[in-house]
Amino acid sequence: MAKDASFDIVSEFEHQELLNAVDQTIREINGRFDLKNTNSDVKLEGDKTITITTSDEMKLFNIVDILQSKMTKRGLSIKILDGQKVESALGGNVRQVFNLKKGLTTELAKKIVADIKNSKLKVQASIQADQVRVSGKSRDDLQDVIKLMKEKEDSYDAALQFTNYR
Repeated sequence: MAKDASFDIVSEFEHQELLNAVDQTIREINGRFDLKNTNSDVKLEGDKTITITTSDEMKLFNIVDILQSKMTKRGLSIKILDGQKVESALGGNVRQVFNLKKGLTTELAKKIVADIKNSKLKVQASIQADQVRVSGKSRDDLQDVIKLMKEKEDSYDAALQFTNYR
């Protein structure tokens, strides 16, 4: 008899694509007339945070919009950005820190498992660290779970990817 098929539901992002999006944002800031010479800065600090510093809140919102559009064009979800409160910085500037979300939270993983169980598909879903493993005998059922997750993705506060499909 054939062995069970499975896949993992994860929430990750490609670090290199994020680095490229930040670099493109910096280039656009340096080239745009309304943002030139405003001491604006975008810094990516590892896989943890993005810090944006600029002269006023209007320019900050413009830079965030540029960053989000560059991320979208590179296939990154803007759901990975967790914006913190806008704060004052040195020299009359403003700063906003965006924490980067990676991995599923326990609450979100429980919600995903509950949604899969409520779908009445013949699959098993289990939480493993910061991901959810879905397994079942039929690959068609697994495809239906992926379709269900894509339909419900707007109700989740994380970007979902499906990996290790076997």
